[in-house]
Amino acid sequence: MKVSSVSDLLQSSLFLQEVAVKGWVRTFRSNRFIALNDGSTINNIQCVVDFENTDEAVLKRISTGAAVSIKGTLVESQGRGQKVEIQVLEIEILGDSNPDEYPIQPKRHTLEFLRENAHLRVRTNTFSAVMRVRSALSFAVHKYFQENGFNYVNTPIITGSDAEGAGEMFRVSTFEPNEAPLTEDGKVDFSQDFFGKETNLTVSGQLEAETYAMALGKVYTFGPTFRAENSNTTRHLAEFWMIEPEVAFMDLDGNMDLSEDFIKSVLSYVLENCKDDLAFLDQRLTQEEKSKPQAERSEMSLLEKLHFVVDNNFKRVSYTEAIDILRNSKPNKKKKFQFPINEWGADLQSEHERFLVEKHFKCPVILFDYPASIKAFYMRLNEDGKTVRAMDVLFPGIGEIVGGSQREERLDVLKEKIETMGIDEKELWWYLDLRKYGTAVHSGFGLGFERLVQFATGMNNIRDVIPFPRTPQNAEF
Repeated sequence: MKVSSVSDLLQSSLFLQEVAVKGWVRTFRSNRFIALNDGSTINNIQCVVDFENTDEAVLKRISTGAAVSIKGTLVESQGRGQKVEIQVLEIEILGDSNPDEYPIQPKRHTLEFLRENAHLRVRTNTFSAVMRVRSALSFAVHKYFQENGFNYVNTPIITGSDAEGAGEMFRVSTFEPNEAPLTEDGKVDFSQDFFGKETNLTVSGQLEAETYAMALGKVYTFGPTFRAENSNTTRHLAEFWMIEPEVAFMDLDGNMDLSEDFIKSVLSYVLENCKDDLAFLDQRLTQEEKSKPQAERSEMSLLEKLHFVVDNNFKRVSYTEAIDILRNSKPNKKKKFQFPINEWGADLQSEHERFLVEKHFKCPVILFDYPASIKAFYMRLNEDGKTVRAMDVLFPGIGEIVGGSQREERLDVLKEKIETMGIDEKELWWYLDLRKYGTAVHSGFGLGFERLVQFATGMNNIRDVIPFPRTPQNAEF
């Protein structure tokens, strides 16, 4: 007999037909009612056991966490809360679960406890919902780019360059600890290492993606990236996934158009295809907000935030205009910002970005033309000589979610910027070659996938939107 998913059975109206289903027991009460879940949906299906005709030894083995196979008759439910249920004809225990030891009991667990049991936390409603939304978002990312003429490029995980120029990279080496060969001046001699040079795990696939954009036109990367930043905040991971499109012959305006259209598309996809999970996560966030002080509560529910992005046009504002708005704002004048805005050139913080989105413009915002001094070397210098063609997309609740720019396509200007920032030109010879052979205007952006999943699910800690978080002092599982 074909095994059906719980999701399909809950939507079925083929009553009085015999069905088969497999899953894990969420609860078993009154020696009769099994709440069964197979991961296909956040909702359980109730399976009603005829305990008088069921082997007592089997009944004793039905417990939370056990894997079971059930055959029975699909009927209209007599109870409230579900439309259908299964009258069990046959039950087989596929895998026992000791009720005295199983950590994920049918009760409320703290997120900290669940992180310590990350191999089992996806069996809870919260994490199964989050991971289904993550999966749907991942599919939506590929769907959008594939339907819009982009080529998927797998950029290197091991790299000899630092795209962001920020350091804090994980070194890749085959040298034994404390046994690395040294040069005459006492430094590690990487010429004897596996790759013949110092190499690291990548922080971005952007630079390599640019090379492919300058041949294929429209490309995107979507893969793991790494940063050795010793940070234990709710916003940082050591291993995370990045979405990075790069497009030839596209300027900053086209880049802003692309980012807005892309974000609206993928969020619309989950709104349409993850309704049950989002309804649960929306309710969860609402309850969580009630426990916070009034001043710290969000003014929007999860679903309202998603529609806030999908249904509104993104406001485009220059950095200079944003600084004027912030400098003259009530929170700044009353010294309520943790980081006061006093002068042009300040690096905006999340509190400033959220003020612009949530209080001033009341819609998503794209800031552009940032000071060159606070942005990366590869961003195109404007004619004023002090700003670059950079852009950041700002969202409610989190601030910056996308960072991008028109790339510097002029060889002489790029070489000058590299020298000014103290970057070894020899390390980027291949990147400079793009400006020698058929250079052209091109642009792109980066979007941290976990940041997007956080926004779509309402989870406050980024460690709760990736299956196995990697953070300082934590590489468990």
